[in-house]
Amino acid sequence: MTTSVVRALGRVARDAAHPAGAPTPDPASAPCPTCRACRQSVTVLADRPDGTVVRHGEAVAKAHADGTDPAEHRVRLAVAAHPRLAGILLPPLPVDAGDVDGRPVTAWPYGTPVDPADPDAAPWEQAGTLLARLHSVPPADLADLAGSTDRPRPDLRGLPVMRGPAKAARALARLRAAGPHPAAVPVRQAWEQLPAWARGEAPAPGPYALCHGDLHLGQLVRHPAPEGPWLLIDVDDLGLGAPAWDLARPAAWYATGLLPPEPWQRFLGAYRAARGPAVPADPAADPWPALDVAARALTVQTAALAVVKSVAEDREPDEVELLMIDACARIAGLATGLGPEASS
Repeated sequence: MTTSVVRALGRVARDAAHPAGAPTPDPASAPCPTCRACRQSVTVLADRPDGTVVRHGEAVAKAHADGTDPAEHRVRLAVAAHPRLAGILLPPLPVDAGDVDGRPVTAWPYGTPVDPADPDAAPWEQAGTLLARLHSVPPADLADLAGSTDRPRPDLRGLPVMRGPAKAARALARLRAAGPHPAAVPVRQAWEQLPAWARGEAPAPGPYALCHGDLHLGQLVRHPAPEGPWLLIDVDDLGLGAPAWDLARPAAWYATGLLPPEPWQRFLGAYRAARGPAVPADPAADPWPALDVAARALTVQTAALAVVKSVAEDREPDEVELLMIDACARIAGLATGLGPEASS
């Protein structure tokens, strides 16, 4: 992160928080509590290679990742703002933010995130319901977004491909670039057993749905803050793809023992109750045949990034990281599904 990026994002966030476009008023009389505290006050909420986010008052500004495809980015923003997605995705604020250091910048309303210190209050049911609603939106309902892109996609409606498998492939590329490490061997072996679509090398099998692409609890906020309904955020990976991918991270956590059965069942049950298409709706039906490949892929992706992090920090993988690496060893040695029984 550079000071210039934060400063530029702060200006965007302040403009979004004061949409009249007037100069920020004198702090002593400002209607915005943040302005009253400090005219230049911004809070850095995230600073990662895939995005830098700052907050001013009730608005946030985000600098997206280097290399973001401009055409696909515009379509994803249009999807987030589409009336058909109201109540599912947090819509962007109508601010022409431009870019900073070649990275596109957007502005969004501030929402209250999930509290990591209160895991019992995690909105698993809401996450499952929102995903089911997202997956159930017919792409034809978004036909007015039709555009063109030079990249292959499984559909010709102008919606980009969901980027989950591509992100998994980048995680493996980072693992290879990190150099030799004993823990990398089972991770690479497990990756090689995945079908081409899960490695981002071929189109996903249909039928396709509108997918989030990077679902985890950090992708939900309450809006209006602090007690509004839960909404999905971060459309950087949104697009058409296999809806099972959006269930794969919690499925992988459940299979490896990181997520207890009770929250997994709450999540899966809510998804099924809302008629999500990724798994059979019948509660008695085994969901794992539909989830197995995507859960394997997310396990491998998580393990790869864990090894990269441990190498960068010159330490051995910690207990949680080892769980994911050990799961990769089991995947590499199994011809059957990852499933909960494989975690015992």
